[in-house]
Amino acid sequence: MSTKQTTVVAGHGGLALAVDRWPAEGPPVILLHGGGQTRHAWGGTAEMMAAAGYDVHVPDLRGHGDSAWSAARAYRLSDFRDDVCAMLSDVSRPAVLVGASLGGIAALLATGEGPAHRVAGLVLVDIAPSSSPEGAQAIQAFMRAAPNGFADLEEAVDAVAAYLPHRPRPRDPAGLMKNLRARDGRLHWHWDPGFITVTGEDRVADDARLDRAARHVRAPTLLVRGEQSELVRPQDVERLVELIPHAAVVEIPGARHMVAGDQNNAFGAAVLAFARVATPA
Repeated sequence: MSTKQTTVVAGHGGLALAVDRWPAEGPPVILLHGGGQTRHAWGGTAEMMAAAGYDVHVPDLRGHGDSAWSAARAYRLSDFRDDVCAMLSDVSRPAVLVGASLGGIAALLATGEGPAHRVAGLVLVDIAPSSSPEGAQAIQAFMRAAPNGFADLEEAVDAVAAYLPHRPRPRDPAGLMKNLRARDGRLHWHWDPGFITVTGEDRVADDARLDRAARHVRAPTLLVRGEQSELVRPQDVERLVELIPHAAVVEIPGARHMVAGDQNNAFGAAVLAFARVATPA
């Protein structure tokens, strides 16, 4: 397996995007995290794909992690889509896009509205053109719940544990610091608060747009759904397959919306199997 490199690439409008990359001769795979996460959410999956010989690219989305914040609050779905299109133009050959939640929406739009010939395969991780309004509201409520940050790491861990009660509390919570930054004597989630409102409003208004994009997807497609997902309902799966008839669906037992974090090994195996079919040697 190649050694991880961390670089900066230009997204839409020249916005600086931080990217972890495991360079290799194999087909490119671009892993796109969900809203409020960072590239570190893909650690186990990225290493699994890299070990299998894929050229793995893992960016922080705009306004997240170590990527730049947009002074103009350019956080519309089209902005995230255009960042993906910029990354597709930089890789040597068509790539497999793997997108969770917001990253999945960006990947879907890049495939259905953008340079489809640059997409070898599309993996939607617990996201579909339609979804549970209550589930989306719960996710946004968590993201808005600490506008003034946390007094210390333990307080942040308590907030995550309350939101994800099905997960064991980490023995060593230090890993959570990858998603936090110190500011004004407190710890804050490392994303631009401005993205939540802009992207949330755009998502509500654009269900019809996502339907249209899905109808134009011709690349091999896989939906990976958490068996206990609070966002993607059975009717949303049916709708996706209606829009993309060639799409395959895999359900990961014991997983909720954050599939890779809940059941990383099963998730990674499903993505690797799909990538091998979408990008045959």
